[in-house]
Amino acid sequence: MSLAAEFKIEYLQCLKPDGTLAGPLPPAVDDPAKLVPLFKRMLFVRTFDTKAIALQRTGKLGTYAACLGHEATHVGIGASMTPDDVFAPSYREYGAQFMRGVKPRDVLMYWGGDERGNDFEVPRNDYPWCVPISTQCLMAAGAALSFKLRNQKRVAVACCGDGGSSKTDFYAAVNSGGAYQLPLVLCVINNGWAISVPRKAQTGAETLAQKGLAGGLHCLQVDGNDLIAVLEAMRRATERARKGEGGSVIEFMTYRLHDHTTADDARRYRGEEEVKDAWTREPFLRLRKYLTDLKLWDEEQEKAWIDECGKVVDTEINAYLETPVQPVEAMFDYLYGDMPADVLAQREEAIALDKAAKEARA
Repeated sequence: MSLAAEFKIEYLQCLKPDGTLAGPLPPAVDDPAKLVPLFKRMLFVRTFDTKAIALQRTGKLGTYAACLGHEATHVGIGASMTPDDVFAPSYREYGAQFMRGVKPRDVLMYWGGDERGNDFEVPRNDYPWCVPISTQCLMAAGAALSFKLRNQKRVAVACCGDGGSSKTDFYAAVNSGGAYQLPLVLCVINNGWAISVPRKAQTGAETLAQKGLAGGLHCLQVDGNDLIAVLEAMRRATERARKGEGGSVIEFMTYRLHDHTTADDARRYRGEEEVKDAWTREPFLRLRKYLTDLKLWDEEQEKAWIDECGKVVDTEINAYLETPVQPVEAMFDYLYGDMPADVLAQREEAIALDKAAKEARA
């Protein structure tokens, strides 16, 4: 019997859960000291996440998607991109977005129901949050195609979850990335659960990374709780893309330590022991130990930095809370270049009703 093709999926881990190296440092991290600013950014993200959940619980924010447990993957993705690249997020990659210049107040405005939160001052070319599952993968593929046609050394990066990798949008992006050899990186953040659907019920594939094989993309599975491995995986993928060697699918293995969103109660569908076990592998423990052992980090530094993070996040929260509400007509003004007559009539009616309500309250 002859063999038509044979494939293997590499698993990449550089920093083990106990905080020791699995081997030599990879090219992405030539100096461990460079990890300190990224570790600090991870701490900032966790501080923000905690305070955002508290805002939602007190009625000052709408439904919020926490990123607890994803910090290494998100920060590593954002740190690996250049300002000219394009990022197409789903709806919880705050670490990546903060690395790219999105302000925490933008995140809060979006989850507070204000679309101005999607109008980032920086980065202007990144896509907005995308709650429809995996449609952002096709947006990134389109951006990547434009980069190729213009001969630009830019990369489009999209994130989706394990459940998102089952969507036709994801597969279409994979096919486009391979057929046109696009500078595209599809990041599948496998946190074990697609809301209440476990990974084992999501697909029969042995890995999610291998889904890119059918499209001819480079595929890799990574310990997503290992910041060093995330940086190395992204280095390989973005360098390949910039050299014209095509796209990649990277599966980042992590765990969703919080509920899917603040509207969810994960206790209904997953056991306490599973979550407890996942906490032993979370991203902070290993990186903190590694940096501490190298005398690059200590408890006093961490306490001071967390205090500073709290102050910065509080400033951003106040900026969000003090942002004036948009006028009622704003919901109409950005739908059409030339507004149809029936929509224009609805706009005028809404303005009149809003004015009457204000006068009644006066």
